[in-house]
Amino acid sequence: MTAFRLAPAVADAFSDTRIALVTATGLRGGEPWPGTAEALAELEGELADGTWSPADETDPRIEAWHTAYRSFGTNPRRTRPSVDALGRRLAKRGALPRINPAVDSYNAVSVRHGLPAGAFDLDHVVGDVVIRHADGTESFTPLGEPDTTENPKPGEIIYADTRGVLTRHWNHRDAHRTRVTEDSTRVVFVLETLHATRDGHLLDAAADELRNLLTPHTERISVHHLTPANPEAAG
Repeated sequence: MTAFRLAPAVADAFSDTRIALVTATGLRGGEPWPGTAEALAELEGELADGTWSPADETDPRIEAWHTAYRSFGTNPRRTRPSVDALGRRLAKRGALPRINPAVDSYNAVSVRHGLPAGAFDLDHVVGDVVIRHADGTESFTPLGEPDTTENPKPGEIIYADTRGVLTRHWNHRDAHRTRVTEDSTRVVFVLETLHATRDGHLLDAAADELRNLLTPHTERISVHHLTPANPEAAG
């Protein structure tokens, strides 16, 4: 079992953080996921008819992530938080990308609730995962670029296991090694808020929605939370 830990320095700097870990075991990514297809169609339909739009950088949820990024030296308009980038893409193109059902599910939930989301294939995670400040010596291979190696900036917040970096700039981009594919069977999905006092209900709703999309296509699901008061949980 993989443990996820919130490093003390990150917990101190972002004291209202809450992270939901939705772990699916026995995932069947190769079969049709009609619930996810329906969720995507509903989202895109509401955007098209003007009854809903994704959160932008004037929204407090996105603004909080921009402030966080600046605090560790990242320009959030050049290197955008995942939910910001995804929402902008949806608003511009009118549709979300179709990657595979598991990824499509968390993308739909992310933009619906204005919260960053991601996922890791646990069969490719090495050791435990810590959300911490980088020291700058770590290595990162970006998603879709298996021959590229980067080093995070010192002080940048990362997800890292014992082998390397799993996300850069907290949630801007995932690593290639732990990407979720149709063949992934053990996956932890991550949903995040920096303001649990204000937006905890959105995080709970997002976790519930994601669990409902995953349940017909997996053998077992569990949900755990990381907070500064409870900084370790199983993934």
